[in-house]
Amino acid sequence: MAHEDDIVEILLVEDTPADAELTIRALKKHSLVNSLVWVKDGAEALDFLFATGAYAGRDFGCQPKVVLLDLRLPRVSGIEVLRRIKNDERTRTIPVVVLTSSKEDVDIEECYKLGVNSYITKPVSFDEFVKVVGELGLYWLLLNKIPHE
Repeated sequence: MAHEDDIVEILLVEDTPADAELTIRALKKHSLVNSLVWVKDGAEALDFLFATGAYAGRDFGCQPKVVLLDLRLPRVSGIEVLRRIKNDERTRTIPVVVLTSSKEDVDIEECYKLGVNSYITKPVSFDEFVKVVGELGLYWLLLNKIPHE
């Protein structure tokens, strides 16, 4: 049984500190950051999700309600992180929302082929970004229902 301290609702995978801070501020504005973990590259995201490396002691059964995933990441790309999540039966039901600056058709198509739950291009203005991230958080944390393992 998981401790309440172990529960992570949002895994934010973002290498750009300014974008991560904007996302966290937007979620805070909507009171949605109670249990958020921010990792700064794809390798760290995989370690967190699969309870390896620096996260080897983490309870694998306590998975986030949603992963907010940037595509342009150091060490392991966001597309590879998505591929690993969706190809493993233990993690494939975790909702993954790509939140990226890429508007490339090839990225959008590849993400949907891999099973992404949503693909959102980061808005340019702060106000629009806050609105989009707030709506994302409300939907994925409060309205969306996921299967219980």
